[in-house]
Amino acid sequence: MSAPVVLVLNAGSSSVKFAAYEAGGGDLGPARWRGQVEGIPDDPTLTLSEGDRRVVDGEKLNSAGVSDHAGALRVSLERLFGLFGRDPLLAAGHRVVHGGAEFGAPALVDDATFARLEALIPLAPLHQPHNLAGMRAVAEVAPGLPQVASFDTSFHRTIPAVAHTIALPRELREKGLRRYGFHGISYSFIASQLPKRLPEAERGRVVVAHLGNGASLCAMRDGRSVETTMSFSALDGLLMGTRCGALDPGVLLYLMRERGDGVESLEDLLYRRCGLLGLSGVSADMRKVLASEEPDARLAAEQFVYRIVREVGALASVLGGLDALVFTAGIGERSAEIRERVCEGLAWLGVSLDREANARSDERISAAGGRVAAFVIPTDEEGVIARDAATLVAQRLEPAA
Repeated sequence: MSAPVVLVLNAGSSSVKFAAYEAGGGDLGPARWRGQVEGIPDDPTLTLSEGDRRVVDGEKLNSAGVSDHAGALRVSLERLFGLFGRDPLLAAGHRVVHGGAEFGAPALVDDATFARLEALIPLAPLHQPHNLAGMRAVAEVAPGLPQVASFDTSFHRTIPAVAHTIALPRELREKGLRRYGFHGISYSFIASQLPKRLPEAERGRVVVAHLGNGASLCAMRDGRSVETTMSFSALDGLLMGTRCGALDPGVLLYLMRERGDGVESLEDLLYRRCGLLGLSGVSADMRKVLASEEPDARLAAEQFVYRIVREVGALASVLGGLDALVFTAGIGERSAEIRERVCEGLAWLGVSLDREANARSDERISAAGGRVAAFVIPTDEEGVIARDAATLVAQRLEPAA
């Protein structure tokens, strides 16, 4: 194989997604190789496909000693290089959750950039270390390969000051304490699809629901972010797999005062033991929560939907109305039941669901004649990251004028 390859690593809170794209002819088509390791750390399971052919199907990695993201990354790279080798590699692109106030666009990763990204770990402790682990893993197996960071925070740089400013004293705000917003790579892809998929009348005021293990909403006006539910960290906003979302800070003061909880125990609680898992007592996986007959599991699913409906209403007020609602990411793309419940809760806003279309997961799931159109659009974060990497490396290789 002679075509150069762009490798993409997307490390989430409980998974590692990876893909490889051929860059023949200066353009990137669909990923030729794609896979993921899910269920980290308890039950890491690998799938890998080459085109439509499944190469690895549900391989359990516990026996290979995989118990964390670093191990999952190592095995993923071994499997990929077994398919196409290392020689064709052009670049590696990485999802990086937090770019802080400094990184408003994709960036080539050098030692100085890596150090600045490490300094942002306290802002995203559940994700940033795994993102950086991917860079280390690539550097070990392919020294000298250009690496590019694409940031989840960049898309939200268009949010106005009245929305991104936190009501804190100036000396704290000047240290970078502000609302950043996340899932921006996913939202960037959806924004790029709106002109292709939605009629002009339906894409002016849009709320996109990125519903997965991490979940958030983004209000877009003409494809640009104007508000989002996540804030300074990826803890805020909606109920999530293991994160509780919006929480009265007084709860933390109470736990510190009455139980003596410190930073580490609170961090573990808020990032790993709340959300669907903590509320249901069953699982962080929505499929298992919906399948359970336990009262707490039913309550967890109901609250997940309730919080989405409440926040969509708030975002619609910011937009001055709503033209379209878009579901994306794991739950948003695959759970017809959650989509139905959300749309029913938003009937007052003009969302009218076509239940048969929703059951089929059609692209358009709203009934004809409804005031608000509803869509299911699969996200493609890896495709965005691959194009970012290919573009920056091409610019780097261009001869000086």
